[in-house]
Amino acid sequence: MKSVAVDASGFTAFLGVEPLRCFQGEAELLLALRPDMTQHHGYAHGAIVGLMADNACAWAASSVIGDVVTGSYTINFLAPAMGSHLRSRGTVIKAGRRQAIVRADVWAESEGEEPRRCAIAQATIVPVG
Repeated sequence: MKSVAVDASGFTAFLGVEPLRCFQGEAELLLALRPDMTQHHGYAHGAIVGLMADNACAWAASSVIGDVVTGSYTINFLAPAMGSHLRSRGTVIKAGRRQAIVRADVWAESEGEEPRRCAIAQATIVPVG
């Protein structure tokens, strides 16, 4: 799926985030992890996990309220993000004219293994249009 939003975001494009779905208040993204995205234990760096949560929230909100930026987000790391890919899913909980409240889950995945939820996040997303 080619995305103008990915192309417009240098950091997202640089990392190789792949949008799988962005429709009616939901978004799903996939990222192939590279060694340069890890921390000293070999897990995906928290900033990468945070990016996946933030983008899933923002993209889910944008599918409902248009062009957006993140006002704030809180993330809880639940387990080491260890695998070949990260997958994030964002779901709009409530959208209004001034903000949307969105939840995201992030999983670490490897082929042949059960996905492991490594983080949850909640974001306040603000329309800018």
